[in-house]
Amino acid sequence: MQMLINAILVVFAIIHLLPLPGVLGGQQLQRLYGVALADPDMLIMMRHRALLFGLLAMFALLAVFRRDLQWLAIGAGLISAGGFVVIAWLVGGYGQAITRVVVADVIAVGCLLVAAGCRAASS
Repeated sequence: MQMLINAILVVFAIIHLLPLPGVLGGQQLQRLYGVALADPDMLIMMRHRALLFGLLAMFALLAVFRRDLQWLAIGAGLISAGGFVVIAWLVGGYGQAITRVVVADVIAVGCLLVAAGCRAASS
C-alpha cells in the first residue's frame, strides 16, 4: 500500500508542477489556461498561483520520503484540488482550458482519496 500512496503523491506532484512555468510570465500562463492576462493585478495573482502550486507539488514529493507528512500532503492536496473543482462548479461557464484543469483535479481528488484510504488502512 505504501508504494501506491507514494505513486499517487508523485502523480499529484506532477499534475501540480505543470503550471509552474506560469511563474515566468503571461505567455506561459496563456499557453496553460488559454486566456490572455492583460491586467497586471491578474497576472500577479496567476503567477503567484503557479508558485504556490510548485510549493504544493514539492511538499507532496517530500511526503513520499517522509511518511509522517503524508496526511498533511493528502489533506492539502484535497483542499487545493477539491476547492478548485467546487469553485469551478459554482462559477460555471468556463472554457476548454479550465475544463482540462477541472478534469485533472477531479482525477487528483480521486487518487488522493484512494491514498487516504490506503494510509488509514496501513496506520
